[in-house]
Amino acid sequence: MKLRTALRLGRASNLPTVWTNTLAGAVLAGAGAFGPEFVLMLLAFSLFYTGGMFLNDAFDAAYDAVERPERPIPSGEISGREVFCYGFGLMAAGIALLAWIGIAPAIAGLTLAIAITFYDWHHKQNLLSPVVMGFCRVLVYVGAGLCYTLAPPSPLWIGAGLMLCYLIGLTYVAKQENLDRVENLWPLIFLAAPVAYGIWLVVGDAMVGFFWLLFSGWMLVALWFLHRRRKGDIPRAVVSLIAGLSLLDAMLIAGTGSMALAALALAGFAVTLFFQRYISGT
Repeated sequence: MKLRTALRLGRASNLPTVWTNTLAGAVLAGAGAFGPEFVLMLLAFSLFYTGGMFLNDAFDAAYDAVERPERPIPSGEISGREVFCYGFGLMAAGIALLAWIGIAPAIAGLTLAIAITFYDWHHKQNLLSPVVMGFCRVLVYVGAGLCYTLAPPSPLWIGAGLMLCYLIGLTYVAKQENLDRVENLWPLIFLAAPVAYGIWLVVGDAMVGFFWLLFSGWMLVALWFLHRRRKGDIPRAVVSLIAGLSLLDAMLIAGTGSMALAALALAGFAVTLFFQRYISGT
């Protein structure tokens, strides 16, 4: 398989958001140091994401043949069978890496693999698919946290819940991408949850305000694309909201007082935007 094909299938431009999710899960779980296990975590969750994106194209091959014939499988760059093998293989490798860290992370990884597979297989015409997608990112948070503690503290669960809300709104928008319009806006209410929580964090620590402003402002930019609704605005809103995952991570990390690590998550946002210019994020 050509590198270009692999990067497109895996939506590699979005990988920095997986890394910042992993960082946020670890910080919210109370990690005080980052040793070799953190590198294994980053690699493991990268494999889950890439494998899941491969499977997304494999399961959607018939649909893409009509709606997105430029995608690697319908364009003949690679066969669907090969993509299935790569996808499941990558996720199996991710589970193995988490198992090296511990049983609990491995169980979280197995659950994540099942959730990803279910989403990819049954996300078309499934009204609850945004919830399933959100659950996948929640499991990144929880899986990362379980690498450090078997009793994740409340900040991790709160962060996971906010990530779920954000992904529900994001995934709903993404489901409309090929329509080039959004038919209903009410699911976007879920995006308001992390904004509201961010205000509460700012009240407790004014230093969080910088990260809250960045996150909220960027989300308004994405929502403006939805409001304008010119050709191409829906895909633009989708990739903007995907990049915004790292901004949410940065805000939550800042809420713990770890400003340097929050800045690192902010760098993940910038890197995502940079790579989205060259590799499609959807």
